[in-house]
Amino acid sequence: MDLMDLPVIQHGAIARTAEPPIFQKIGIVGLGLIGGSIALAARQLWPSSLVIAVDNKDVLETAMRLHAIDVAAEDLIVLAEADLVILAAPVRQNLALLDALDENVRQAAVVTDTGSTKRAIVDAAKRLPPRFTFIGGHPLGGAAAAGLENARPDLFKNRPWLFTPVSDGGGDALEKLTAFARALGALPRTVSVAGHDRLLAFLSHLPQLTASALMQVVGEAVGEDGLGLAGRGLVDTTRLASSPAEIWKDIAATNADELGEALDTLISLLRELRGDLQSGDRLADVFEQAHRWRAVLSRQS
Repeated sequence: MDLMDLPVIQHGAIARTAEPPIFQKIGIVGLGLIGGSIALAARQLWPSSLVIAVDNKDVLETAMRLHAIDVAAEDLIVLAEADLVILAAPVRQNLALLDALDENVRQAAVVTDTGSTKRAIVDAAKRLPPRFTFIGGHPLGGAAAAGLENARPDLFKNRPWLFTPVSDGGGDALEKLTAFARALGALPRTVSVAGHDRLLAFLSHLPQLTASALMQVVGEAVGEDGLGLAGRGLVDTTRLASSPAEIWKDIAATNADELGEALDTLISLLRELRGDLQSGDRLADVFEQAHRWRAVLSRQS
């Protein structure tokens, strides 16, 4: 498929009975795992809406083959008449994209994002013209492998989707975004901007850095031959170590204070364990508490 003459419009790939669309023209910038899954779900749910995507040519070609989108373009001007704009690129790219919306989106629109940190983008969104209503968003759906090729329409089913409205509450825009997320199968919740970043520092960012650091330490210590002897415990524990560094550099940079505190807490506990290897008293306490919290996590997953 040749997309040299973008934009391209694709019709009729999915025909399903659907509820009236919440947004008529849905613009998605960035078709990775999250953006692609939103696109696939939206096309299934609301065949009368247009799903407009902005990404590079290769990704757009794949999206068209997957019937994930209706309109494809490499330039933001294709978002001119979008009434919902979802920024689904990496965190710092989303920050730059905010500044380009004014000259490309002509009408009033709801703007949200899917990034894992919120303070920086909510602050940057204050520069948007008043015709835009920005509400930070973060769908907590994921998969072991990233990229559009791993996107699926049920990715958000029964998973939290966090929104971070500012002091005015977001009004009608928040109601529509909440309904949008719920229609995609998610469980929408609102949290404060600062609360989001602290929560995710422990729930997501710390586990990622820990898994990656652990995998490096083990790999460097035992080498390729040694890893051939590893059991499922190491494989399961280090699943996150396959994540791409570029995405996580953005997350770390925009949540450095909260992530730093989380790392300090973990390092402090590891030092306690290091000093307790002979007696094992602290080790036993950590294992007991970890077992209890793991049971809580299992019940809620």
